[in-house]
Amino acid sequence: MAPGLWIWRLEHPSWGPTSSWDPSVTSTCVESRGEVLVLDALAPPEDAQEVWGRLDANAPSVAVVLKPDHVRDVDLFVGRYSCRAFGPWLFFRGDAPETELEDLEPGVELPGGLLALYDGRYRMETPLWLPEQRALVFADALTERDGRLLVWGSRGHENRVLPALRKMLELPFEHVIVSHGEPVHDRSAFERALDLPPFRE
Repeated sequence: MAPGLWIWRLEHPSWGPTSSWDPSVTSTCVESRGEVLVLDALAPPEDAQEVWGRLDANAPSVAVVLKPDHVRDVDLFVGRYSCRAFGPWLFFRGDAPETELEDLEPGVELPGGLLALYDGRYRMETPLWLPEQRALVFADALTERDGRLLVWGSRGHENRVLPALRKMLELPFEHVIVSHGEPVHDRSAFERALDLPPFRE
């Protein structure tokens, strides 16, 4: 996508026919200022040599959980690479990591210079700004459906969420990465999403 920024896609083990999202989800890896961070990472199978080979060759120093229900495989990455881990203070019952995570709150600067942003949904998600790659990375605040990038509908959509997302336009980003649906979008798609009806499950 950009120097030091790449993704992989895997079928989520919890996906089912009644899920409101496609089975494939996105994991992101970024190298910035001497740090390597994996974001909302789902571990590939052990025989996925291309992905593991790339990770092992440039081992992650930080693992980040962007959203309470995106714990995914943070414990595995911490165990394999002895990396630091950041994430939200709140998790759903039965879905908390064993790893003690450092706080991820809007305004926090992560190792590598990544900046945690406010998406208007309080602490339900903390998107990240990747300044070196000029990219935004989201968990579920935005999603792709039928070829369009959309804001995922939630309470406070008009009063809180849209103003918070519009404030992100002050950042000089060119790329947008989302977890569900087509993963990579550009700034124009993000701008259009703010004017479209939100996606409702």
